[in-house]
Amino acid sequence: MCRSGGGAAVSIDSDVLIDWYEETARDLPWRRAGVSAWQILMSEIMLQQTPVVRVEPVWREWVARWPVPSAMAAASPGEVLRAWGKLGYPRRALRLHECARVLAEEHGDAVPDDVEVLLGLPGIGAYTARAVACFAYGQRVPVVDTNVRRVVARAVHGRAEAGNPAARDLMETEELLPVRIDRAAVFSAALMELGGVVCTARTPDCELCPLPSCAWVAAGRPASDVVRRTQKYDGTDRQARGRLLDVLRGASGPVERVALDLAWTRDPGQRARALDSLLTDGLVEQTSDGLFALAGEAGA
Repeated sequence: MCRSGGGAAVSIDSDVLIDWYEETARDLPWRRAGVSAWQILMSEIMLQQTPVVRVEPVWREWVARWPVPSAMAAASPGEVLRAWGKLGYPRRALRLHECARVLAEEHGDAVPDDVEVLLGLPGIGAYTARAVACFAYGQRVPVVDTNVRRVVARAVHGRAEAGNPAARDLMETEELLPVRIDRAAVFSAALMELGGVVCTARTPDCELCPLPSCAWVAAGRPASDVVRRTQKYDGTDRQARGRLLDVLRGASGPVERVALDLAWTRDPGQRARALDSLLTDGLVEQTSDGLFALAGEAGA
C-alpha cells in the first residue's frame, strides 16, 4: 500500500492489471519464452530512450549475430558500433561491448542474477540491473522507469506527473508488488506496459485503462504544472556527431579529415566540437598519421 498525502491508503489492483496484461500485452520478441538473460539485457540497453519499433529489427539481428556475450566480446568495438546503426546514444553500444567482455571473462559467459553483481558490470545502472533480475530471472524486485513512475504518480498519488526521480520511487513501487514472486514479475511488466501504451505522458487513454480506481481520475485529472519543451534535434551537436559517425560506419577503414568536414558543413566550430567529443567518449580513434576510424579500427 502507498499513501497519497495524509489520506487513505491507495493501491493498484494487481490481479486486474495482470489479467489485462496477459490478455492485451504487445507480442514483443524479448518477452517470449526461451529468450536468454543476455538477450533480455541487450533489449533493455537498446530500449533506453529509443522506441520499440526502432529497436526490434536491430535486436533480432544482434541475437542472431551475438547470441552469447563471448560472441560480442570477440567482435571489435567498431563492429558493434556499426551494427548499432541509428539507435542513437551510441555510447550504450560501446558499454555493452565492454559488458560482454566482462561477462565472457569473469562470469562464465552468463549474465548474473544478483542485482548488486549486475550493478558492478559496465554500463549497467539501477534500472537495468533490476529489469534483468525481474524479467530474465523472475525475481521480486521493483523495476522503475519513466512509465512506471507516471502510473504510480497518477493511480496512487493523484498527480499528473511523477516529478524528478527520487529514492522513494523504489520503495513505493516495491510496496505495490504482489507477495507471490511469480506474480510480482508479471505485475512489473504489466505496470510498464500500462504506462507505455495507455497511461502515456501526453495523451492518456483513460477509457482503455483496466484499473478500477485511479486517484488522478478521481481528482478530476488535474493538469500538470510541468512545462514540456520539445527537444530539438536538427542542428544540434547530437546530429553533428551522428553525421560524423555515419561516415565512419560506412567506411571500410580509417578516413581522412576532409571526409568528416564534408559530412557537416553548417558550422566548422560545431563540427570540431562534435569530433572532439567522439574522441573523448572513445567512439572514434585517430591514427598516428591523422586519419579517423571507429573505436578499435584505427589500425585497420
